[in-house]
Amino acid sequence: MAYNRKDFYFHEAKKQNYAARSAFKLEEIDARFRILKAGDRVLDLGAAPGSWSQYASKKIGPKGRLAGVDLDPVRVSLPNATFLQEDIRTLNFEVFFRKAGLTPPFDAVLSDMAPRTTGIKVTDQARSLELCELALATAEKFLRKKGHFVCKLFHSEDFEGFRAKLRARFDKVEVLRPKSTRKESKEIFLISIGHKNEPTEAGSG
Repeated sequence: MAYNRKDFYFHEAKKQNYAARSAFKLEEIDARFRILKAGDRVLDLGAAPGSWSQYASKKIGPKGRLAGVDLDPVRVSLPNATFLQEDIRTLNFEVFFRKAGLTPPFDAVLSDMAPRTTGIKVTDQARSLELCELALATAEKFLRKKGHFVCKLFHSEDFEGFRAKLRARFDKVEVLRPKSTRKESKEIFLISIGHKNEPTEAGSG
């Protein structure tokens, strides 16, 4: 069967005015695990092209706030969101949050970050794990106690070790391969529910 980029979810994303089909991955995650609710503060890591932010923006509503960061520009415009084109490794989050009019902690930290793929399986897997570790470190800084964390990982032999790390920090960890994931993709999503700890760099309010 020929590879078809313009499948059902591609057309559905166009129909619903999403920046990308990946919105349906977050939609399924949220439907199953109730990650987002009205009024939430959300940090979206790897936000470009903006489809996760679009879905989250609708769910958190006018009283919610979202901050999105990516190496690439996010071109969608949302009334309750602020975006920055920056590398999270070097980003001064405190300055960014101040400019965005946001005070941590966040109710949810989302990461759809993926490496620039090389086609070399072990290299791409290692880089994906590195981004997940980076997202988790960011979540530990700014995610409120009992908050939720979602990240994308290219499945590899390091999966169990990373899941164990999440289980030590959250009440429950679920794994999902959303229906809208392309058949050839090795990505999976880890959904971590109920942060056990207070954030290390944010107030508790």
